[in-house]
Formats: sequence, structure tokens, C-alpha cells
Amino acid sequence: MSVFTPLSRPELETFLAPYGLGRLRDFQGIAAGTENSNFFISLEQGEFVLTLVERGPIQDLPYFVELLDVLHEANLPVPYALRASDGVALRELAGKPALLQPRLPGKHVKEPNNQHCVQMGELISHIHLATRDHVLERKTDRGLDWMLEEGERQIGQLGSEAAALLRAALDEISAHKAQILALPRANLHADLFRDNAMFEGTHLTGVIDFYNACSGPMLYDLAISLNDWCSDEAGALDAPRARAMLGAYAGLRPFTAAEAELWPVMLRVACVRFWLSRLVAAQAFAGLDVLIHDPAEFERRLALRQKVSVALPFAL
Repeated sequence: MSVFTPLSRPELETFLAPYGLGRLRDFQGIAAGTENSNFFISLEQGEFVLTLVERGPIQDLPYFVELLDVLHEANLPVPYALRASDGVALRELAGKPALLQPRLPGKHVKEPNNQHCVQMGELISHIHLATRDHVLERKTDRGLDWMLEEGERQIGQLGSEAAALLRAALDEISAHKAQILALPRANLHADLFRDNAMFEGTHLTGVIDFYNACSGPMLYDLAISLNDWCSDEAGALDAPRARAMLGAYAGLRPFTAAEAELWPVMLRVACVRFWLSRLVAAQAFAGLDVLIHDPAEFERRLALRQKVSVALPFAL
């Protein structure tokens, strides 16, 4: 189970009392997390999620709280931080920064269809439209510079074929870095995979886990999500799903010529980011009872993105 900091009932009850949400009925750890400790919390007045932040500088946490407030005010289905009786949202529990948020309804989708992808395209566009005019600045710790540095560290540990694939990708990132950073910007979720969205049928009910959120190119956010939502079991792009997501997004925020040109590159960049971060996690948590996603999944996707047949819907 991916709960790094276990909690006792008495310390939970003490922590939860200032929220005024009634008696603690039950709580359980959530196994799906790979970076933070998360718990389902059942109180008399509702269902909630408690997160203990295990990774990342504490000074970034007010950014996440503010971003979720902005998105909540834009009527997006996000888990904004609840305030205790003293008005404080970011508190401490078991020596870790702690946030209590409403538990959103719905279930994760394992096999998305075109309509799920339409919903995701619209949601990502709404996040970008809500923030692009007043971007809350936060530089990601998994950005282009990190990819180049971490890629060099990892490349010597790979087989010849994988090393050649990564080398070509790192060279491409270096060559296009300035162009990528000049693309239209907003605030990004930056990790909007299938396990970070909930649906009831084909209706999107919630988006969670904003702890990789940052400011940056909007196209990068879309590439990250499309690589997951629109990939088949082998890792190739499913063209109907991809076109559904891109069309829904473009219906709210049209793409620029620069974005259309860099689209294939950005899909590959998004593959590199998660290939490398999964390699790092696999090495860091080897032998521990922690959920580790397979790095090879994004190695395969990167290999299959060397040719991209689904273009951005862009009109001159």
C-alpha cells in the first residue's frame, strides 16, 4: 500500500475536530498514490480525502491551495482545500503538511471511449482558460531541464536500443527547448491520467491530484493527457479518441500555428517525462511495498510516437 505515513485514530480525531464536520466514522489508506499518503475519511457530515504531502518543497503548497481555489471558483470539479475553524487550509499532521478536501463522486475509467475523451478535452481547456490571463507561476521540478539532466543519468543504465531512443529524444528536446517554452501558457494539471479523473457513465464528475500542477505551455498538458487517454493496449494512438479529445479542446481554445507545428514533438516530450520519472521511482522504491508504474510503458509509447498521424485541428 502506498501510504508512507500511517495514522492512528486518536491523532486523526484531534486533527479533524477544528473542521466542525462531526464525528469520525471511518478512515482507510488509499493504495493508488505513488508520491503522497492519501486517506479516505468518513465523517458525520460527508466523505473526504486527507492528503499528507510527502514529496516536494513545503513552500509550493500554498500555490496548490490557491490554484484549486481559482478552479473551484470557475465551477470546475476539483477537490479544493477545506478551511478549519481558524480559516487555515494548509495544516500539519504527523509532522507532514496536510490538506483535507471533499471526496468527489464517480469512478476511474479503465477503458475510455470517444465521449470520455471529449469530456477530458473540454475539462483541460477549461483549466487553461480559467488561468491563462492570470497565470499562477510555479516551475515544475520535472521540466525540460530536469529531463535533460535525468536523461543523461539514466541513459547509461539502459540497453542499447532504449538508450538510442532516449538519446534521440533528448537531442530533440535540446533542439526545440526555446520554441516549446515560447508556446502559449497557462496553469497545467500536468498529470491528468485516467486514474486522476472520475466519471459517472460518460459524465466527468471530478479531477484529482494536482500536486504536479505548474505553469507552462498548454500544449504540454494536453499531450500528457492524450498520451494516456488515447493510447491502445500496445501504446499506439487511437485516432478516433485522439481526434475527439483534440476537437473538444479546440472548440473552446483554438490552437496556434506554433502549437500545430510542435505537436508531434510535444507528444514525445510528454513520453520522456514519464518514462524518466517512472525509472526514478522504480529505483527509489525498489523492494518496498509501494505502487510503481511500469517505466517500459512510456518507452514503448515514445517509440510509437516517432511518427504521429493525428494532427492538431488547426485552421489558418
